Amino acid sequence: MVVIFSSSSCLPDPSYCLSKSFTSAVTYPVSSPLLIRTPTLQLSPNLISHSTHRPLCFCSSSSPGESSERLKFTKDHFHSIRRIAASAVLFAGLGLHSLAAVASTQRSTVPVVGLSSVEEERIVQDDREMMKSEDVDSFENEEQKAAFEMWKSKVYALTVPLRIVSLRESVPPSWIKDFVQSQGKRLKFSLEYRGCLQDIFSEVSSSFDKKDIKPKSAAAADMITLGDSWLGYAISRGLVEPLHGIEEEGWFRGLSDKWKVYLCRNSEGNLSAEGKIWAVPYRWGSMVIMYKKNKFQEYNLAPIEDWEDLWRPELAGKISMVNCPREVIGAVLKSIDASYNTNNIDSHVPGGINAVQDKLALLAKQVRLFDSADYLKAFTVGDVWVAVGWSSDVIAAANRLKNVSVIVPKSGASLWADLWAIPAASKVAAETESLGGRVRGASPLIYQWMEFCLQPARRLPFERQVIPGGSPSSIENSSLQLKEEEEAGKLRLDTNLIAGVPPPHILARCEFLEPLSDSTMSDYQTLLARMHQQPCQSGLGFQQIVQNMFPKIGIFKAK
Repeated sequence: MVVIFSSSSCLPDPSYCLSKSFTSAVTYPVSSPLLIRTPTLQLSPNLISHSTHRPLCFCSSSSPGESSERLKFTKDHFHSIRRIAASAVLFAGLGLHSLAAVASTQRSTVPVVGLSSVEEERIVQDDREMMKSEDVDSFENEEQKAAFEMWKSKVYALTVPLRIVSLRESVPPSWIKDFVQSQGKRLKFSLEYRGCLQDIFSEVSSSFDKKDIKPKSAAAADMITLGDSWLGYAISRGLVEPLHGIEEEGWFRGLSDKWKVYLCRNSEGNLSAEGKIWAVPYRWGSMVIMYKKNKFQEYNLAPIEDWEDLWRPELAGKISMVNCPREVIGAVLKSIDASYNTNNIDSHVPGGINAVQDKLALLAKQVRLFDSADYLKAFTVGDVWVAVGWSSDVIAAANRLKNVSVIVPKSGASLWADLWAIPAASKVAAETESLGGRVRGASPLIYQWMEFCLQPARRLPFERQVIPGGSPSSIENSSLQLKEEEEAGKLRLDTNLIAGVPPPHILARCEFLEPLSDSTMSDYQTLLARMHQQPCQSGLGFQQIVQNMFPKIGIFKAK
């Protein structure tokens, strides 16, 4: 495509180009010449030999007999043409830069101007003065003038898509507003929500199994929320793709080593120092215990402080709990001073698997309801006095209730994290003839979105508990947040959590749930199978725990 300007005055105002992100330039093929027509000038190729990226061709609209006369031009003319050439080269170069950013299927960045703000301002000012010094009436005819004015009035916009499928109520609304404002009109942003992490995972998994990725499915999104306990299984099944080159980014290097170690996985989804980074955290928290202070005071009961308190006789039938196998058996392990990630229970737990089984049987009698969906409802209506679940659920409920206390057990608890991950949709599209959904690579804005979510300014909604959980950076500096909260008088909820996360001395005893070995999976299955066979009066929902265990995925998932 050839762009023709009738005189130097018809060059687009550089300030206009900058405000439109130079997006009009991306429609020009790289090989096409930029043709600038002037009614009075002809230049020798020697005068424009500095253009190495895109040839600039100057043609005359005068008759051949006038050429020799027109070759004589003043010093002012020369400077005017030099400005034209500089502006055109800048215009073309930035347009090619924008095109390259969008076309890339690998890690890319949003098109940016490769100049300092001082240089940009100088160029804009120079060209504005040049535009003012020219007379628009120098157009050859009114038709060209009208066409040019119409061209100037058009909005040329390069839209860069970014579609995200997220867990409902996990992304602060202020993030969306601030990110859209930071990117400008070129961003085509879409954020969709799902009710729970399992919904997102199942939607992606089903699409991959059928090799049919619909445009509106979570599998076709540029990025999804993935629970950390689902990460290993998603990697092993090829549902997500690694984040290439992320280790060199300054914002990623600023993450705690706890995150880097936990998210570095091999192709089987297991922790490995030689593996790759497959996801980035944006929110985290822990398992907590909530209890009704008024009931405990009415019956003169001691406050709950640790896991062992769940086995107190006076609380029998007064407890509700999530029905996740890792969390239920994990609570048993923590009560006997063992790790959530204990491998080979017989070797590492005093009394072996029989001791864990006995403790688990007692817990099943203590708990009235095992149900991840309704355990808080039972607490709210007063059927139980104690609820054990994830802080993302519990804190949100506690903020709506009175006379409740929320604690993270002093011996430590499991940690959970919500992660940003990229579905491997383009790989599926390449393997199938039916090219539905996202057949391109992930949006070039995914890395900017991840960086944005990890900026210090993004901590505020978590610290103010607008959204339950904590910023990834708070995994190391929660003591500083406690001081800030105390000074500001923001400790409204009766809790030992700091800005929604465990205090440092308890956090040191907390653990992320790591993938289990095959032998440990066998131990878990044995424990729950024995419970299923025993004629004991277990809490409602315990059978569901057993059913959750036997599908392979059930052993991995937590939150």
